[in-house]
Amino acid sequence: MRAERSYNEPFRPVRGDPASAIGTVRIKDITSVRGVRANQLVGYGLVVGLQGSGDSMRNSPFTEQSLQSMLDRMGVNIRSQSARGKNVAAVTVTAELPPFIGTGQRIDVTVSSLGDANSLMGGTLVMTPLYGADGEIYAVAQGALAVSGFSSQGDSETLTQGVPTTGRIANGALVEREVPGSFNDDGKLAYELFNPDFKTAIRIVDVVNDYAVKRWGVAVAQEEDLRTVHLRRPKKVTATRFLAELGDLRVAPDQPARVVIDERTGTVVIGKDVQISTVALTHGNLTVRVSELPSVSQPPPLSDGQTVVTSETLVEVQQDGGNFAFVGGADLETVVRGLNRIGLKPTGIIAVLQAIKTAGALQAELVVQ
Repeated sequence: MRAERSYNEPFRPVRGDPASAIGTVRIKDITSVRGVRANQLVGYGLVVGLQGSGDSMRNSPFTEQSLQSMLDRMGVNIRSQSARGKNVAAVTVTAELPPFIGTGQRIDVTVSSLGDANSLMGGTLVMTPLYGADGEIYAVAQGALAVSGFSSQGDSETLTQGVPTTGRIANGALVEREVPGSFNDDGKLAYELFNPDFKTAIRIVDVVNDYAVKRWGVAVAQEEDLRTVHLRRPKKVTATRFLAELGDLRVAPDQPARVVIDERTGTVVIGKDVQISTVALTHGNLTVRVSELPSVSQPPPLSDGQTVVTSETLVEVQQDGGNFAFVGGADLETVVRGLNRIGLKPTGIIAVLQAIKTAGALQAELVVQ
């Protein structure tokens, strides 16, 4: 666990070389403000009004129990009877409570089926309380679902497109409680990088301090580690205005050399700073194809023979590639040009990059998904 920085320590901001740190990316696009975070909400409810595509009460007994409990609260007693309709579905409702949202505002919710319902299209979510991690109710959701997928079936075939058992209600929840907390009114703030990197953190500090000295006459940023940059807000500016001005400053974020490979889809992403030491490689494919061709053997006339079907086997062997090629380069363009020279498909490029990494010639981190 990372130890918290003590604010009793001297605040000694350093002004480095802001000219080399200026780039095209805004600080607010690569960082978040510590303490400014969303909260997850979840609830359990019922969707009604389905056209025979809801839960079967026999396979989803919790749906029947929930329906009975809801009707009991409304003064309708059906405990002695068994509900067999399929126009009701039990669902889980999830939402994200944005930071600093106030009571009475609305948020979007996502509704997902819990039982064996075929589709939630056309359904309406009945009033559902949404709980936070502390067990308190923070919002209440209700409304008609918007479902993008659909499902249609007959006696012999079923056609499904998308996910018909998940829907969304835009502005479907009403916030009933605010999350307790304040927005750093003590003047101490911190940026946290989405992609932690020492050089990026230093560049943010240099650009921020250069701007702050010109704007307020004092440096305000100090780095802690590769993830965190501490800020000390001047007393003559509010926290909102302070972060708004700093967030629009532009820096050049740095990143480690990395190659990302997705073997399932054949996707290869090569970072800008990836280098390959010069190597000679060859990549060839050996293809063996065996074909069975039926053939009819016809006996001569008046020979008392029988017509039979025989099989003729053909074996073909083909090997592509096999030529050595030099691959290497100090920049991304040279590396890509060297790989394209071999004429490989994505699966071949993946195999080559893995072999180059094993040989120690790939000067980058190889991430296989």
